[in-house]
Amino acid sequence: MKKRWICLFVENEVGVLAKISGLFSAKAYNVSSLTVGMTEDVTISRMTISLMSDDQTFEQIIKQLNRSVEVIKVIDYTNMPIHMEELMYIKVLKVTEKDKAEIFRITKVFEVKVIDMGKTSVLLKCSQTEEKNNSLLNLMKLEFTNRIEVARGGSVAIEAINMPAD
Repeated sequence: MKKRWICLFVENEVGVLAKISGLFSAKAYNVSSLTVGMTEDVTISRMTISLMSDDQTFEQIIKQLNRSVEVIKVIDYTNMPIHMEELMYIKVLKVTEKDKAEIFRITKVFEVKVIDMGKTSVLLKCSQTEEKNNSLLNLMKLEFTNRIEVARGGSVAIEAINMPAD
C-alpha cells in the first residue's frame, strides 16, 4: 500500500462531486483527502484526491476516472514534483497564561499563525504539508491533552515548475 495523489479536472456541474466520490465508495476505495474548487475557467473544477492503494487497485481507479464523462483530465501526482498544502485549524481550550506562552513558542517553530484568542482559548491556522500538520497535531495532542479541537481541509496541490516540491 502506498500513499497516492490524483489531480482531476472535471466539469463544474451539479452532481459531479457526488458521482466521483460515488465511484470511490462503490468500489470500497478509501479516500484520505478530497478537495475541489473552481479553476481559472468557471466551467472547470480541479479536484485533489489522496488515497492509500496498491499498484493494481490504483491502475483500476485511474481507468475508471478516465472513463467518466465528466472527467476532462486525470494527472497522477504520486511521483511528480508538486507543491502541496493542507489547511488545518487547531483550537486550544482551557489555556492558562503559561499555556499561551508555550503555544506562541510552538507557532514560531512550526510557522503557524494565531488568528484568534480569548481569555481561555487560542485558535491557530496551519497551512503546511500534511506531514508537517501531522507533526504539529501530534505535539499539540501531547501538550494539551483533551483540550484541542481540530478542523482539517484536504490538501491542494499543483505541479512544480522547475524546482523540487516542498
